[in-house]
Amino acid sequence: MARNPLRRSELADAGLRLLAAEGSRGLTHRAIDEEAGVPRGTASNYYKTRADVIAGLIERIGQRLAPSAEVHEPLAAQHPGPELFGAYIRDIVARLLTNREVTLALFELRLEASRRPEIRDILGTWQRSNFSADVEFNLAAGLPGGRKEVALFHYAIDGLLLDRLTYPIDPDTSTDEVVDALVAGLLNP
Repeated sequence: MARNPLRRSELADAGLRLLAAEGSRGLTHRAIDEEAGVPRGTASNYYKTRADVIAGLIERIGQRLAPSAEVHEPLAAQHPGPELFGAYIRDIVARLLTNREVTLALFELRLEASRRPEIRDILGTWQRSNFSADVEFNLAAGLPGGRKEVALFHYAIDGLLLDRLTYPIDPDTSTDEVVDALVAGLLNP
């Protein structure tokens, strides 16, 4: 396998753009090569199989959507509570909306995973790991809510993102207002 990490990231980014724009049918080694502007055969040197491509895309999604220390360090110094929890949720939503093509590619992978067990296995492992990390973070930070509440926020955020990235049902309500209402509703029933 080729070892240039920058080239690997460029190929994965090209794959994410393709996935977001064309869905999984447009995601081929040749299409990745063309999108990345590299010689034919380059993607297959880095990702031998389609499963390798999917695993590489999932890894790159994690890298591109990772939280920023610049945002999280000041938040970590604040007193735990619903307001702080809301700030973390707003950061998650902002990262997902700012990285539109990455988020759309993630939704495409999730849809494809519902039809293809090999993708389900790769994506499912990644999602379970991220969910467990979210629960552990929430508990370690002293934030309100446990496993159930974190799961409910994942469900709510997925719906909010699908709405905002496609055709919003209420475009006049700001995303921050929606997040605040979700926090208030789920943490203070």
